[in-house]
Amino acid sequence: LRNTLVFAVVVVPVQAGLALVLALLVNAKVGGTNFFRTLYFVPVVTSMVVVSLLWRFLYQKDGLLNALITLVHPGYQPVDWLNDTRTALPAIIVMSIWQAVGFHMIIWLSGLQTIPGELYEAGDLDGATGWKRFRYITWPGLVATRTFILITITIAAFSLFTQVSVMTQGGPLDSTTTVVYEAVQSGFVQQETGYASAISLVFFVLVLLISFVQR
Repeated sequence: LRNTLVFAVVVVPVQAGLALVLALLVNAKVGGTNFFRTLYFVPVVTSMVVVSLLWRFLYQKDGLLNALITLVHPGYQPVDWLNDTRTALPAIIVMSIWQAVGFHMIIWLSGLQTIPGELYEAGDLDGATGWKRFRYITWPGLVATRTFILITITIAAFSLFTQVSVMTQGGPLDSTTTVVYEAVQSGFVQQETGYASAISLVFFVLVLLISFVQR
């Protein structure tokens, strides 16, 4: 539960905020926006298993990430990111945000494009620019989109399983074990069907309560 909560508390605001920033950037009327929309969305249409395998190689002690850090800091001692209890969960958090941010960018983008242009024209006449334009026109116009995104990201965060199963198998020392991973392990590996059912029921109640609060 603790690991799942930490994952959700970090991923939900960071992923939603980063996706909104990307949506605002690609919604701007400048050249090359279609290229960047595609670039940001490519990880979403790539299988999570494939993405997890690629990032597992990146996170190895002799992987690309440590090699890049060593180039910047020659005295750096390589870290085995996924086999250290201090870095395993943060490593999965970073990968998960990168993989799914493009999906929520598209949803923010669709919300941005439903805001009538007349509102921005009226705002320009009243001298609303920059932050005021975003605060009084864009943000209120995204209220329905905002609710949908928060709920979907939260449910996805609490459902964390594939990344853990592929990259760490719940380790090291259960530092990345989540509610869903524990339910699957109990039900299908240890054949404790009753315990797995109880975990699933707790998971359902948690997601229901959080979705209700967000609504």
